[in-house]
Order: sequence, then C-alpha cells, then structure tokens
Amino acid sequence: MSVSVKSFGKDKSGSPLHLYTIENGNGMTVSVSDIGATLVSVKVPDKDGKRIDVVLGYDSAEGYYENNCFFGAVIGRSGNRIAGGRFTIDGREYQLDINDNENNLHSGLNGFDKRTWKVLRAEGNLVTFFLKDADMEQNYPGNFEVSVTYTLGEDGSVSIHYEGKSDADTVANMTNHTYWNLSGHDSGLINDQTLMLKADYYTPVRDYQAIPTGEYAPVEGTPMDFRTAKPIGRDIDADFQQLTYVKGYDHNFVLKREKGAVEKFAEACSPKTGIRMEVFTDLPGVQFYAGNCITADMAGKNGAVYGPRMAFCLESQYYPNSINQEGFARPLLKAGEKYDTTTVYRFCTG
Repeated sequence: MSVSVKSFGKDKSGSPLHLYTIENGNGMTVSVSDIGATLVSVKVPDKDGKRIDVVLGYDSAEGYYENNCFFGAVIGRSGNRIAGGRFTIDGREYQLDINDNENNLHSGLNGFDKRTWKVLRAEGNLVTFFLKDADMEQNYPGNFEVSVTYTLGEDGSVSIHYEGKSDADTVANMTNHTYWNLSGHDSGLINDQTLMLKADYYTPVRDYQAIPTGEYAPVEGTPMDFRTAKPIGRDIDADFQQLTYVKGYDHNFVLKREKGAVEKFAEACSPKTGIRMEVFTDLPGVQFYAGNCITADMAGKNGAVYGPRMAFCLESQYYPNSINQEGFARPLLKAGEKYDTTTVYRFCTG
C-alpha cells in the first residue's frame, strides 16, 4: 500500500493544506487531512462491487472551517460536554468556552478540529498527524503534545490511535466525530440502517442540554436497547423523555468490555448496500448520535445536500462531564504519563 497526496485548500494563514489517501488491495480507500486531522472519506466496495463513500464531509478545507457539526474531526483536548465549562484540578478551577447552551462542547471555539496538524509520517498504510497544544490554550493546563495515526488494514479496518503527554495534570478525552452513512454519504436518511450496541446501561441526561445526571440507567424495556440489532429509526421518535430532550439519540452508552482491551462494542449495517461496520475501542463509553441536528440543506461533498438524521456518529469516549461527575471514570492525564487509546472501524459486505 502507498499514500497519495493532493492539495486540499489553505488554512487561515494561507498555508497549503493536503489530502492524504491510502488504498488497500481490496479497493477500499481512506482519505485524511491536516485540517483537524480530519477523516474526510472512507470508500468501501458494496455488495455489487461499487465503491461507496460512507463519510459525510466537504470537498475542500474551507468547508471544515465553516463546519459547525464537527464532520470527521479529531476532537480535543476533551470531547463531548463539560457542565458550565468548568472543572477543577489540584484545587484550581479552570473555565472553558461556553459554546453549547450553558456548557462547553468538544473543547471550545479553537479546538483541535480547527487546527493545522503537522504530518509526521505518510507512507505505506498509515498517516500520522502531530499537534502541540500550549499550556492554557483554551484554558486547559499543561503543554500537551499529541499524535493521531490513521491506519488502513487489508482486512477493511480503519484504526485511529491517539498518543499524548502533558507536562502538567490535564484533561484528555479525545475522540473522532465522523458521521457515517453506510448507504453512502449522499443517500439520505439512516432510519433503515441497523445498529447493535454492546451496552446494558446508558447515562441519562438531565434535560435538553444533555449533561448526564450521574446515574446508570438500564436499556432494557426502553428505546435505548440496541443489544440486539435494530433499525436506527424504529424507536427514535418514541414518546420517551430522554429522546424528546435531544430530538432523538444523542446519549452515552456504558460499554461492556475488559479494562485496557480493544474490544468490539458495535455493529451497523445498511440493507441497501450490504456494507457492514464493526467498531472496537478500549474506552469505557460511546456517544451514539443520530445526526438529529445536522443543519438542513447543508452543502456537502460532490454537490450532496445533508440534513437531520442523514448520518450517525459512534464517538468512543470517557462519559460526558466525567471530569466533574463522581462515580464516572475521570479523564485526568497526570503530568508525564502517556495518553494512549485506540478505536477501530472495520468494514465488510454481507
């Protein structure tokens, strides 16, 4: 395998940006960019051998700067929501941007998704991006150096490996915010696509602001039960308070897995294309988001028009607001310790 490179526009300083594409021996390609270390495209052969792009996105970097949905982005330092945008480490309180109702979402206004990442390596079957995030950038403590490596396997796997280190105690809860549509990024609603989640519990939210209550609620007997695969649209409009709060699915699920092991926790499939996606992680939770708030009539790749519920996200993570919530695993990276986590999306047909 090899990596091809082409122009992908310019960053805000006028420096050139690039699109890096890896292809395996089975006709699958993965394209990533140094704007936000973004996953721009994943093209997978469907049941008829036609190559289908299953990732929502834009034709050039300029679209990602205007993107308010975080299409394909690496999120950092902290994914999901932090209540009030505040947290305390070693007795000192830190205040982040308030950019989602009364809370901080995906780190703030100058998150990793809007930064230009340095390419450390682009060869064979992988691309590695690197970023230096300065002490008190976005009001996070510590100089944080992080790399993200995308690897395409011959088995149809797309691995995302995060590594980092800080010189002060800090929050580290990175994720990838790709929007998937296994019928094709331009194919419309995802209601008929099936999903299985290996989770007996989820973390219910307080209200429309989507901050968890701190409880672990059983999925059994509720629309939140995906332990057996079912169409995403089957229960999404059910008369269930958790769904009405956030206009559908936008919840953290508590994963059944061994600590430290990269294990399968989800499987999704399109009956139209036959494309199946298995997802693996070593993290304790996943945010299942059904694209409820994708802006209507949003212009995407190749003239596509996107709208609500035309894609879904499976964002591996520590739970939302876990830096503040007693009883949740805390995403605290101690000074000098290594941040190291992997999430894998593996594709096949049938």
